[in-house]
Amino acid sequence: MSQADDVTYTDADLVVLLRAGDEEAISRLVEQWSPTMFRLARSFVDSAQSAEDVVQEAWLGMLSGLARFEGRSSLRTWTFTILVNRARTRGAREARTLPRSPLEDGTEEPAQPWFCAATDITPERAVLSREILLQLDRAISALPARQRQVVTMREISGMSAEEVCAALGISTANQRVLLHRARAALRAALTGYYRG
Repeated sequence: MSQADDVTYTDADLVVLLRAGDEEAISRLVEQWSPTMFRLARSFVDSAQSAEDVVQEAWLGMLSGLARFEGRSSLRTWTFTILVNRARTRGAREARTLPRSPLEDGTEEPAQPWFCAATDITPERAVLSREILLQLDRAISALPARQRQVVTMREISGMSAEEVCAALGISTANQRVLLHRARAALRAALTGYYRG
């Protein structure tokens, strides 16, 4: 499975390769899924380091659990469910120990821009863009946990509604309501920012 291959592997093919310990298949999958996994984990935990730890734990859990994978869901959904479970556990543990905002120390970067193009950036636009991203990051952080998780999975990570429902164990209707409320809250926060 080389980088030049344009072949799309089915879940069954991937599982066979992963179970056989194909390092290239594992490496490629980690490269493709880890950024999305990190963003999702970040919606559950307090720091980027915790999110990285959760992603690593999820990969280890997925690889060690491959023998038990039955294919009742897609490999991606199964992996992201493992991630969500690990992230929930870690987030709950962190909440009991030291509650704080991830923006408190100012060292964390805001979420990557998922809604704007990076062409023709002037210094003024770069500053404004950073301010808007910071406002958006604050607004996402202020959402109730479930809304924050759903909007992160759908809008930032690009997961489908079905994947979100399976990973979080919620109904389609519940996912729609949570997403709608999160979007409305984010829209209101950004509207308030623009009005000054």
